[in-house]
Amino acid sequence: MRHLGLAAAVLTAMSLAAPAAAAPDTAIYAAPDGFGRTCARYLPCTVQTAIDRLHHGSVLYLRGGTYRLTDTIQLNQSDVSIRAYPGEKPVLTGAKRITGFTPHDPAKNIYVARVPRGTDTRQLFVDGIRAERARTALNPATFIATPTGFTTPDPSFANVTNQGDAEVVQENKWKHMRCPLSAITATGAGSNLVVQPDCWQDNNTAVINSQFPFNGNGLPKLDGISWLENAYQFLAKPGQWYLDREASQLYYIPLPGQDIARADVELPLLDTLIEASGTPGHIAPVDDTAGTYTGTWTNSTGRQLGDFQDGVHATQAVGASVSYTFTGTGLDVLSETATDGGQFTVTVDGKRDPATYSEHGDVRLAQQVVYSTQNLRSGRHTVTLTNAGPNLLIDAFTVTPHQVRPVHDVTITGLTFTGTTWTLPSHVGYIDNQAGVQWAVKAPHAPLRPPAALEIHRGNNITVSGNTFDHLGDVGIAFTDGTQNSAITRNTITDTSAGGVAVGEVDDYYLTDPARMTLNTTIADNTITNVGQDYHDAVGVWVGHGRRTVIEHNEIAHTPYSGISLGWGWGWASPCELQAKQGLAVCRRGTIYSGDNHILGNNIHDVMRTLLDGGPIYTLGGQDIKAESTVVGNWVHDAPNNNNMLYHDEGSSYWDTHDNVVSNRTGRWVGMWTPTIHDITIHDNFTDNTVVKNLGTNVIISNTTVVTNNNWPAAAQAIMAAAGPRP
Repeated sequence: MRHLGLAAAVLTAMSLAAPAAAAPDTAIYAAPDGFGRTCARYLPCTVQTAIDRLHHGSVLYLRGGTYRLTDTIQLNQSDVSIRAYPGEKPVLTGAKRITGFTPHDPAKNIYVARVPRGTDTRQLFVDGIRAERARTALNPATFIATPTGFTTPDPSFANVTNQGDAEVVQENKWKHMRCPLSAITATGAGSNLVVQPDCWQDNNTAVINSQFPFNGNGLPKLDGISWLENAYQFLAKPGQWYLDREASQLYYIPLPGQDIARADVELPLLDTLIEASGTPGHIAPVDDTAGTYTGTWTNSTGRQLGDFQDGVHATQAVGASVSYTFTGTGLDVLSETATDGGQFTVTVDGKRDPATYSEHGDVRLAQQVVYSTQNLRSGRHTVTLTNAGPNLLIDAFTVTPHQVRPVHDVTITGLTFTGTTWTLPSHVGYIDNQAGVQWAVKAPHAPLRPPAALEIHRGNNITVSGNTFDHLGDVGIAFTDGTQNSAITRNTITDTSAGGVAVGEVDDYYLTDPARMTLNTTIADNTITNVGQDYHDAVGVWVGHGRRTVIEHNEIAHTPYSGISLGWGWGWASPCELQAKQGLAVCRRGTIYSGDNHILGNNIHDVMRTLLDGGPIYTLGGQDIKAESTVVGNWVHDAPNNNNMLYHDEGSSYWDTHDNVVSNRTGRWVGMWTPTIHDITIHDNFTDNTVVKNLGTNVIISNTTVVTNNNWPAAAQAIMAAAGPRP
């Protein structure tokens, strides 16, 4: 709403009916050109002022227009709503509009504009279209890997300027990998590309191999180049751009018919637009080496038995003890349970716990919570475990730094999120694991995921509905850090650099405390298209560890990799005898809290366009035997590079997969490739492809209807008609 003067604005606004959803004393109003602190319908304030004024039970109405954010909105209040004013379209953007382009190289039609000093981004959108970062053609030359990068007989690469900003990129099987360069030097008859050493190590010479539960045994590496990216010399065709960060200059080649003087050029600068956070934030174990040990202990490293960071401390000396001092409100102690597991006693801040605890178990399981204390007063505490015989083993400690107090009862509806970026890959590269999960460069290489335009950390009863997410440099929506009882419904998510929706974590598999788990998430009736525009390992909907997740009636389309990816851990939860049948030399086995998850009624098509070894519906890792999960009523079709349309991958278990329609003439309609995939029933499905792979254990496929020439029976047609978002 543009102000035509205060009196006119007041009269115009007062003539509008007040929204019925909020009483006058709980309604707060903001506008792109708002001012003051009144935040009233007739005198709206800025969005940041409005956020500061939110209180229990209030509703913030955003008037239509574009809100250019220079900082992430921190929404830490509970029992609040942010809504579009009825009939209007508020747009939140983290982008800066760039003007003032002048000709730079008329022969190549390259224009240039100044940008503020320190500008850093990986995306540009011009007239609502994603511009392509300057790059070479696919497979631009013959590259041969060297100990430090690549060499090529093409001498022109040595002429690249700002060589430290240029990147090598490779698509290899299911991985999308990229690394910045350190230098390019001329050779006698070509060019030598030196890759940034840390990135080269993690992507090539020592590909990160934590194994179960963090990654599997397949380790594609950066051993070739699909294209090179981000140098002025790579500007070659209309729609490409390049940012010279050092000179603060933005170069662009307009599309045919595009008037750059009139074009809307949007340069994203923020990675997250709204972030809502409860406590604690992300929690993760630290290694057993952080403890203080008294008495006789053995520090065993490199055991390759599924220990956290592959090492433990162990003692057979009765009375030997370990103490761990931390600041927080709780602690989990991780160990292994086994038939020879012993007993131990505990003191907390010098006070003896009357109970005696045990590490005994019927089978060996790694990384088990053998002791937990929570809800301590916030502050510094010391927990001591003492061996009561015959032995005691310590693997890791997980601190709960604050009381579990989720941000709760938050509704966000009717907004448009746009104009984000994520610059970390520019500095350290993209160290891919799988499906949008990467590795941090620094040891011990913790899992890492891109940020999202809307991030919820430790939420409860969060509703994100009826919003639009487009032209983003990262993920659309993320529910992280044990968010519970929340829903993502009826949103449109399109044109993202990374994934569409991300839910859950990959490193909280060991939890036994429901208060810190990801529980009860609904992802329903969304339209998710054209994700993974920059990072091709991204998927439409990604779920790590979680219970009672329902992914239903979404349309997911035009993705470079899988449509839905649910689960993590590979064969971590599979019995050792099945791991042995898979050919694994050692057994890395623990537990996963995932289960009771359901993939229902989705329409997934035109996925797997770029990478390999995925599928429209992809599951990974174990599910709970006591809470069977289901894949029901989905229509999956048209996936060019798939190898399994319904893909239960390594470790998948306790799924009931039935009444789905599968249409794709290449690959397999369903596949289980190894014995660690177990106890799955697949029945009453419809397909026009007879190819199956079933090397799983106790996997039963029955009553499949195979059709030809699109002669789908009425039951299949009903499934197809019902799939996707509901009216």
